[in-house]
Amino acid sequence: MSHLLFPLPIPSVAIAGTTTRFPVRRIICVGRNYAAHAREMGKDPDREPPFFFFKPADAVVEDGAHVPYPPLTKDLHHEIELVVAIGGEGTDIPRESTLEHVFGYAVGLDLTRRDLQNEAKAHGRPWDWGKGFDHSAPCGAIHPVGEVGHPSAGRIWLEVNGVVRQQGDLTELIWAVPDVIGLASQALRLMPGDLIYTGTPSGVGALVSGDRLRGGVDGVGEIAIEIGPAGT
Repeated sequence: MSHLLFPLPIPSVAIAGTTTRFPVRRIICVGRNYAAHAREMGKDPDREPPFFFFKPADAVVEDGAHVPYPPLTKDLHHEIELVVAIGGEGTDIPRESTLEHVFGYAVGLDLTRRDLQNEAKAHGRPWDWGKGFDHSAPCGAIHPVGEVGHPSAGRIWLEVNGVVRQQGDLTELIWAVPDVIGLASQALRLMPGDLIYTGTPSGVGALVSGDRLRGGVDGVGEIAIEIGPAGT
């Protein structure tokens, strides 16, 4: 019988109203899924097939956390997002069946080292160093489908130090949640424990140490974090 050389913690997210936690298998993110955000990033928002990137599972941090300002960047950006928690296994899932695979929904932040991402873009390189760093995926408590249903409309917003920076509506998603799940399942087998970050509205911007962030999706929930000094 074989044994692991050393134990590894299992990343997880709180489930609202319970002491049970949702284990995180992987984090799948959708890029430029709001037209206004695509425009502010200098891209054409025409409804082209969505593209995806990953963050490591252990990039998840709790609601209320102090997130250290990450190394190698001078341009850390916020991106508020609706998060889909997958609860059922599937591949090549028909659009009409996609929502059967959803356990619940949460509010998350895709923190981005924008300068590193832009440098990677300029050289035709992967975005990993700009997107997939430690503490880059804050996620609020997951609210099960039985509590919140399947939100397809509602305000999504983010405040920094009490000032609204991002604001939009889920109706503005270029690719809605059923589309995202269906298309992702064509490329890989979705599994319980997968989190899908569905994209951010316009208004992304830089953060500094000491900034307090609070955001939410109406009808789903909220998240709040604070950016701490580097390495804390």
